[in-house]
Amino acid sequence: MNTHLPADLEQFVQAKVRSGRFASPDEAITAAVRLLRQQEEAEEARVLEGIRQGLEDMRAGRGRPAEEVFADIRREFNLSPDA
Repeated sequence: MNTHLPADLEQFVQAKVRSGRFASPDEAITAAVRLLRQQEEAEEARVLEGIRQGLEDMRAGRGRPAEEVFADIRREFNLSPDA
């Protein structure tokens, strides 16, 4: 795979290689992609946990009727009742 970076990011990678932080540009980019993957996986886990918690709340009777929630949203954003 060949990668083309914008000039500012290429300069950043080169600076990290020159500083000794990474042995090569490929190593720096690999670390960056790993970090991106970790962030994506953590975000997905947070979303799934939120869904799980919401479903658990609904099963336990801690939910609110949809009509009430939508009415609150309409009031908050000054929307007409038929919006």
